[in-house]
Formats: sequence, structure tokens, C-alpha cells
Amino acid sequence: MILRTTLRARQALAMLATSTAFGAAALVPAPAAAQPAPSAECKAALDARAQNANYPRDTVPRYIKTPTGYLLVLRMGDNVFEQIEAFAICEKVPSASLSAIGFANVTFGFWDAGKKQFNPRTFRNVEMASIVGSLAWKEGKPSIHAHGVAGDSSFDTYGGHILSMEVGTGSLEVTVTAYPQQLERGIDPKIGANVLGLRDNH
Repeated sequence: MILRTTLRARQALAMLATSTAFGAAALVPAPAAAQPAPSAECKAALDARAQNANYPRDTVPRYIKTPTGYLLVLRMGDNVFEQIEAFAICEKVPSASLSAIGFANVTFGFWDAGKKQFNPRTFRNVEMASIVGSLAWKEGKPSIHAHGVAGDSSFDTYGGHILSMEVGTGSLEVTVTAYPQQLERGIDPKIGANVLGLRDNH
């Protein structure tokens, strides 16, 4: 009887030692997979300090991930389209809707259908009350189509298609709602302008 009890005790201790060893192994994190070095575009999107003296001294990310996509906060002097394009390349965003608010120097364009070109007009030191747009791809590069409304110190407002924009005194907050579909933009030969193409996934 004593022999049987001792044998059972030894078996139980052996099982405990085995389970403990497995448990300890499970607690040891697996070595992290080697990450590829970021491209120049990706580094530019991630690290603002090197390019823009208006950022704090410590390295500040230009964007973070959110449940529906991303949030970008650009600072005075940032070229808005260049930064969004660099971010899209870095994160490989298939397509997205854009919305933004903030301070800017902006160039609007009004489409002249007869000449098939935009008539530009620039406004400086304005507050962008609203910016809406889309992010797609064209010939392997990000393509942004955005419209906006800007207000000045007299509370006069201007708006239209945004040709270019630089962040003014302050910041510009950009909400990116990402989509899984890769969308392409191309020239519509009838109107001579870029048009967003939709693919039916059904």
C-alpha cells in the first residue's frame, strides 16, 4: 500500500514538473520577426522632426491607427498632399475617405470644362472649416481628390477643388476612413478629368 502511494506520488510530481515546464515555455515570448527597413516615404510619414522645425524637439508621429482607419495631425509648414501620399505608401492604404479641419494656405481650382483645366486662386492664413475627399491610386501612386471650404478673419468663405495646401499657423487634423478595396483613378476621355473608378465585388 505504501509502495503504491509512493509510486502515485512520483507520477504526480512528474506530471506537475512537465506541466510547469510547458507553462514556463508558454510564458516566454516568441522572438519578434525581423521587420523590413522602412522606405524613405515611410520614414518621412512617421518622423516629422527631421523635416519640420515647427514640431516639438522629441520625435512626434504624424499619425496613429484608429478602429476605422487613421488620424493624422499635421503641423505648420507641412505640405498636406505630400504627407498624405507618403502615409498612404507607408501603410499601403487601398483606398479611403478623407475629412479634415485646421489652418492652411490653400489653392483652390475651378474646373474649366472648355479648356479642360483648373483656374487657380490662392488664399493664405485661412481656417479650413471643412475638407472632404477620397484617396485612391493612379499609375501606382496615391491620388487625392479633395474639396474644401475656407474662412478668413472677416468671416468670408471660399471653397472648391483643392489643388494644393500647406498647413498654416496651427495644425491640420485629418481623419482617414480606410476601405479594403483597391480603387483606381483615371482620366475620363469625355471630360478630360480624373474620375474615381468603382469595382463591383458582388
